[in-house]
Amino acid sequence: MRSGTTPELVDEILNELYKQVYAGMPTRTIYKIAYDLLKKSSRPAAGRYRLKQAILELGPSGFPFEQYVAEIFRQAGYSAATNQIMIGHCVTHEVDIYAVKNKEGNIVECKYHQLPGTHCDVKIPLYIQSRFKDIEWRMKEMNDAEQKEHHGWLITNTRITEDATKYASCMGLKLLSWDYPAGKGLKDVVDKSGLYPITCLSTLTRHEKHMLLEKELVLCRTLVENPGALSVLQLTRDRQEIVLAEARLLCEGIRKLELL
Repeated sequence: MRSGTTPELVDEILNELYKQVYAGMPTRTIYKIAYDLLKKSSRPAAGRYRLKQAILELGPSGFPFEQYVAEIFRQAGYSAATNQIMIGHCVTHEVDIYAVKNKEGNIVECKYHQLPGTHCDVKIPLYIQSRFKDIEWRMKEMNDAEQKEHHGWLITNTRITEDATKYASCMGLKLLSWDYPAGKGLKDVVDKSGLYPITCLSTLTRHEKHMLLEKELVLCRTLVENPGALSVLQLTRDRQEIVLAEARLLCEGIRKLELL
């Protein structure tokens, strides 16, 4: 239902699943059957349905995920730059994303995992918080007349353990994981903003998606706004139109995020 399909199609897929389900069937098998059935009726809905898997396919490096998160910040009204070198009080740090809006600065660390079921434990926010405090200390020493309020962030495409969540909450470190905060996790942010990655597209092969990612093209919206970006794939005109049609339908709900 969250993928935007109709109640009638949901019932149709469930009825088909009931015919095939057996005791002990792996959830990945249920997912695959549901996805294949959904793709036959609505490719855009199928693309939204496989969002979690699509984000897992942004690998193997974490750089496309960092670019993707930076685009989410931009959609929320921030200016955002990736791979920034920032000087701390003690040492120099490489920051995944530095996002600014008004007098609010955000120092963002992205933790990308390619394997499902992976979690960020408490060691991750401990490490990120120490780096953030070192950078913040240096910024306070500079006594800039336009000194910004700064926040540290941990953003991941999987889940965060309970201890990690407690520590981050206690220290004021902002968290965004697949399903945290409740109702405002990464999956909710993407569904509300319409910023779907190109890996959601069922009309492209995995190799073609990776070719686009290597060119730093991570959003379906980029293809809609710049169809010429598909030229690197050397698709036929008919295939190009099919891909763009799916991308347009995925992006039709794009709107600016009021807050992240």
